[in-house]
Amino acid sequence: MEHTPPPFFNTGPSPLTRLLKFSALSLVLLIADARYKHLDAIRQVAAVAIYPLQRIAAAPASVLSRLSEFFTSHASLRAENARLEQENLASATLTQKAHALAAENVNLRKLLEAREQQVTRMTLAQVLYAARNPFTQRIVIDKGGQHEVRNGQPVVDAAGVVGQVTRVHPMLAEVTLITDKGHLIPVLNARTGMRSVLAGTGVRGVLELQFVPLNADVQKGDQLVTSGIDGIYTPGLPVAEVVIVEPNPAATFSRVACKPLGGVSNNTRVFVVQGSEAVPPRPPEDSEQAPRGRKGRKGG
Repeated sequence: MEHTPPPFFNTGPSPLTRLLKFSALSLVLLIADARYKHLDAIRQVAAVAIYPLQRIAAAPASVLSRLSEFFTSHASLRAENARLEQENLASATLTQKAHALAAENVNLRKLLEAREQQVTRMTLAQVLYAARNPFTQRIVIDKGGQHEVRNGQPVVDAAGVVGQVTRVHPMLAEVTLITDKGHLIPVLNARTGMRSVLAGTGVRGVLELQFVPLNADVQKGDQLVTSGIDGIYTPGLPVAEVVIVEPNPAATFSRVACKPLGGVSNNTRVFVVQGSEAVPPRPPEDSEQAPRGRKGRKGG
């Protein structure tokens, strides 16, 4: 009698059967998740369950990354510390020189009986927006009368003069830029000491030096600073740099174009100069006509 020996391994369903079974199960799960959202709770539970495993799996890479950042940061901090120490020494030297020069300046003023300069106070302001009038060069800042901002006060940035306060509201102020047409500012050529008047042209980035004689010593690259003779701008503030010098023999004066050093069109924060050097009042002008003496009467 013949009989077939039992198989050594129980193979179960055929591969094709298993493929069809799991494909049908996948379709059912996809439909249930897409249409009825039945797997959201299961997905959240699974995410919470495997979160520790994810952290454990990512721990070696995280540890290596932190170690690399630690050593890199340590090296960069040491280099930065060395650089700051050098800058500190240089700054200390400059500070000592500045103190010495300040003391010498005080002594010279005392010897010359010159008037002392007042301490300049500045208020930081944020530029809110430009004025709506397209024919003017003006900006509006977020400081006004409540912050001791007054008409006529200069407005500067880290590079130079930006403009002048021309209208004050309780919480806002309007600043006329130095490039505004008709705006005038007395300046001094830092190289030669020649005084002149710098005028705005109405075009951003363009200024014009007025009333410059044909034989005046003005060169491209000359730095112009405030002269302070108007009593508004503090003396020595950087204003502009000469870019074009065009002597015209047919005209009385040369054409001198300049560019502003301050950021008249790209600033977000500026300083309002609230204190400047006190200027004595202007003396009374002499009468143009001398008083006439009385004529004596002729004796009869």
